[in-house]
Amino acid sequence: MIGLISATAAGTVARDRLAAAWPGRTVVYEGPVREAVQRAFAECEQLVCFLATGAVVRLLAPLLSDKASDPGVVCVDEAGRHAVALLGGHGGGANALAGAVGEVLGAAPVVTTATDAAGVPGLDMLGLRVEGDVAGVSRAMLDGAGVELRADAVWPLPPLPSNVSPGAGGGAVLHVTDRIVELGAQAAVLRPASLAVGVGASKGAPPEEVVGLLVDALREAGLSPLSIAELVTVDAKADEPGIVAAASQLGVPLRTYAADELARIEVPNPSGAPLATVGTPSVAEAAALAAGGELLVPKRKSNPVGRAAMATCAVVRRSPRGRLAVVGLGPGARDLLTPRAREELRRASVLVGLDQYVDQIRDLLRPGTTILESGLGAEEERARTAVAEARKGHAVALIGSGDAGVYAMASPALAEAGADIDVVGVPGVTAALAAAAILGAPLGHDHVSISLSDLHTPWEVIERRVRAAAEADIIVTFYNPRSRGRDWQLPKALSILSEHREPATPVGVVRNASRPDESSRVTSLAGLDPATVDMMTVVTVGNTATREIAGRMVTPRGYRWQSATTAPAQEGAE
Repeated sequence: MIGLISATAAGTVARDRLAAAWPGRTVVYEGPVREAVQRAFAECEQLVCFLATGAVVRLLAPLLSDKASDPGVVCVDEAGRHAVALLGGHGGGANALAGAVGEVLGAAPVVTTATDAAGVPGLDMLGLRVEGDVAGVSRAMLDGAGVELRADAVWPLPPLPSNVSPGAGGGAVLHVTDRIVELGAQAAVLRPASLAVGVGASKGAPPEEVVGLLVDALREAGLSPLSIAELVTVDAKADEPGIVAAASQLGVPLRTYAADELARIEVPNPSGAPLATVGTPSVAEAAALAAGGELLVPKRKSNPVGRAAMATCAVVRRSPRGRLAVVGLGPGARDLLTPRAREELRRASVLVGLDQYVDQIRDLLRPGTTILESGLGAEEERARTAVAEARKGHAVALIGSGDAGVYAMASPALAEAGADIDVVGVPGVTAALAAAAILGAPLGHDHVSISLSDLHTPWEVIERRVRAAAEADIIVTFYNPRSRGRDWQLPKALSILSEHREPATPVGVVRNASRPDESSRVTSLAGLDPATVDMMTVVTVGNTATREIAGRMVTPRGYRWQSATTAPAQEGAE
């Protein structure tokens, strides 16, 4: 929850705007400011104080405990011009909160965390648990000093600065491992979530017995509990208090499997006891193996003093999985690039894309990003390259214009990708939608997009689709309408549509939608000159109901209540 505190009338207005924008996420603290800050600090994960930073510093000073537990705090000035991340920039989420507050109030976010200011990913912001001299290693990264990277495997991390590498000299060391390592000054370790721990427990097993068993088993195997990805067990033990408490104490999820599924898994140490009670000869080992990975710790029992063991565990290590994000960049305008796309671009250590698309977003990439770019006509090669890099364990972004799943890179990439990598799709604003917004509302009813390029699809198939859309009176947006080597397909498609639509049917033509040299016009089916169209153009042909109103294309929704005999149209009806 986010606590909101203000002291003046102007601050209260801004406070209430934020509360209205985030219903259910905020709590307004009234009363004397000092008491309000104290209560919010104790009760909330984050605070937004509409107060001067100096005042907030004095109020917070006696309350501070530890950066790992203190809430994130953002200050907004009286004029609402700045949202300052004052405390807990990374751990408390104040840096991100400052940006979110700025979006609502129109304030400029102020972030002074060194790694953020330098465009270097903070070690505590990489999605992995981290321990050791984080400040010392981060300082070496920022200073450009050599930081030796010691990783057991390739993990899908964001790009690290060039001074962080396996062969780097200098005194700082960054480990990436699930193994226990000795850490001195200027040494830190990132803990990948590589371990799955199978757990079995008798009814009423004490949580401390379960946790103690897991910690001891991992320690003796030289493994860190911070690399546990999840605890796994049989369905019948999903609510066993000791197992549930162990997962909560370790801060990891608990996943369960059906007994018959576990019974089919061959294990080195089966037993008759669990077979009789839960229907499988193995719980800990079978669940661990079901989670996937190499068995590092076979079944092990707890060893309480004076009574029989009530808990068992087994540990597997999973191999790293690369990550492929297929990212749509939108039609070209920077403000139509989605926040999610920006995040994925900054998360990727390898970027694959068409050279002209790479140029659009090159400035958004983190320093150290490997860029693999190529020219037109190399779509399948780019797809194969992106998948191959992901299979090496990297975090890869494969970019495409508009939405990467619409006449773009998602199809060839996913046809190449197997189940051995993680794939994430990031939608983008398509050319058809960007053009439609410029033209007015031409897509107000059923519509279809058809590419007129016959490089990948036989013309006979394309023509059949155009004819079907014409006969069904569906609005059509043509992609790839005309190039130097393909100058007859658009006239042919328009001729087919003309067999079913009047010559005056509105047609919208948009070139370079959302870009600085954007141009658009509304003409008619009879008036469109195909020679004025090229590959950078989107052509939208209306249906028989589409009209030109005040220079804009408008296709009515077509509902019965829109007829002349009914009441006025209801805005926004579904």
